[in-house]
Amino acid sequence: MSSGNTDTGFTRLCKGMAVVLVGGYTVVQIVPSALSYLALIPAKTIPFAWNLITAGYVEQSIYGVVVSTVGLLFIGKMLQPIWGAKEFLMFIFIVNFLTAVCVFITAISFYYITREESYLYLPISGFQGVLYGLLVGVKQIMPDQELPFLKLRAKWLPTLALLVSIAISFFTVDSLSYLPTLVFGTYIGWIYLRYWQRKPETKLKGDPSDEFAFSTFFPEFLRPVIDPIAAIFDRMLCGKRSEASNEETGYNLGVATLLPGSDPIEASRRRERGARALEERLAAEGLLGAGAKAEESQRDNVAILVSDNV
Repeated sequence: MSSGNTDTGFTRLCKGMAVVLVGGYTVVQIVPSALSYLALIPAKTIPFAWNLITAGYVEQSIYGVVVSTVGLLFIGKMLQPIWGAKEFLMFIFIVNFLTAVCVFITAISFYYITREESYLYLPISGFQGVLYGLLVGVKQIMPDQELPFLKLRAKWLPTLALLVSIAISFFTVDSLSYLPTLVFGTYIGWIYLRYWQRKPETKLKGDPSDEFAFSTFFPEFLRPVIDPIAAIFDRMLCGKRSEASNEETGYNLGVATLLPGSDPIEASRRRERGARALEERLAAEGLLGAGAKAEESQRDNVAILVSDNV
């Protein structure tokens, strides 16, 4: 499923993406004027529309490039073998592009509200938005896996990362250059995995399970307030697909077997269905084998009778 070697090291795709990130940082350090063409500068986006794509792969600080490359290599090593190289690359491209579009719209909106030109000319770039979106992927595939160094379940990683970033933003001057990217990266990552990601084994899209609902990013006591609001968007984007896919086509049959932390009751049911299917298949093969043996025996008897008559 993966194009790289995940048993002995990082995948080739992630290594290639890391080279791109390091290369982007190197370019803007050697030629600083390149930042105005590669980074997202809202006032220049209309003529330089390509910066909606390139901005995500250009880091402006050594701290940013280290965090992005290390995070990409380790998270990619977990996700790419499950998603596949093509899907992993598709996720990065779509989350990066749509995050940049949302940041552009937000900057323009803030300018019209405040009339502050700094919103139009602030260079915004970095891979952290996609990185936070990948954390949502970790939340999806291994929600109940405990992280030894944090004593925290993996499903809280995106929420914790966002809370830390928001807290830091109160003590930094240039928080607008990265905070909207992180927020939109997380949200677009969830949108993609919830509604758009294709599942070849089921020919369905997304993950409509309750364990991956939008309210699971928040503490338990807030979910009664968030669920009704999220349900409106859920019906707009997928209608009644969630119930139909689980009841009629066994949506989670092929997926949850790959996901640590899946619901144990549902997993037990899937194992039972798989065992029954295997027994039925073996029984069918046994009947076919018995039928073939009987037919062969009958042919042998006929051959003996013919030879005796001769």
